[in-house]
Order: sequence, then C-alpha cells, then structure tokens
Amino acid sequence: MQIPTSRGTYTISTDPDRLDVPAIHTALDRTYWAAGRPLETVRRSIEGSLNFGLFDPVGAQVGFTRVVTDRATFAWVCDVYVLEEHRGLELGKALMRAVVEHPELQGLRRMMLATNDAHGLYAQFGFVPLDRPELFMARTAG
Repeated sequence: MQIPTSRGTYTISTDPDRLDVPAIHTALDRTYWAAGRPLETVRRSIEGSLNFGLFDPVGAQVGFTRVVTDRATFAWVCDVYVLEEHRGLELGKALMRAVVEHPELQGLRRMMLATNDAHGLYAQFGFVPLDRPELFMARTAG
C-alpha cells in the first residue's frame, strides 16, 4: 500500500522479510506498554502475528502494527507506533486503515485493542469501549 505525503511516498507492507526487528524493538522500548521487552520476545511476537510495517520513502522502517489473530473470529491489534519524526502525516490512520481493510481480517466476530492515549484515532475505525466489560477477564504475568 502506497501513502503519498508531503515528505514523499511511504509504504505499508505485510511482507515479513521487510521488517527491521531491531528497529521495531528499539521503538517499542520507548513506549509505555513495551519498555523493557527483550529483543527475543519481540522477535517471537512478530513470528506469531500478522504484521504491518510502515516504511519511509527510502525504505527505512518508521512504524509498525502487529495483529494477533486466528484470521477467522478474533484479532488483537497491538504494538502500534509511528516514530515521532514521522507523525503528523496521518500515517497512523494509514496503518489502521490497512489493518481494518486487510482481507484476512474481514468477517471477524471481534477486533480489540487497548490504549491509554489514542482513543480518538481508533474511534475513527469503529473501535468503541466494551459494551459489557464484565464479561472480559485477563491474566497478567507477575
């Protein structure tokens, strides 16, 4: 998927061979949700997911989204980022559009995510607070 911007054309790709795992690890280590996650854990999480890499006009990785899914009923959108120096070009919206329009993610019963600070972005793509949060439970390591 090509995204023309005022800084040139960015690309979103699901090709796993294009992913720069060390760059993804470095970027995730600066986030509130993945700081301290070991490189090997990032690598394993990518191997088990449908991944969307965001690349600048010269091909450097500048963003990422990972979707954990069975490709039939459920998807969890996570690890969404755009490097700060590339923000303001609606690249986060382009990433989310690529996710919600991806052929393998159509007809799912539920697509979920969690965020502390990007509710407005995700609402543009149909994400809403859980209507019955009392149904959901989580088990946290530690």
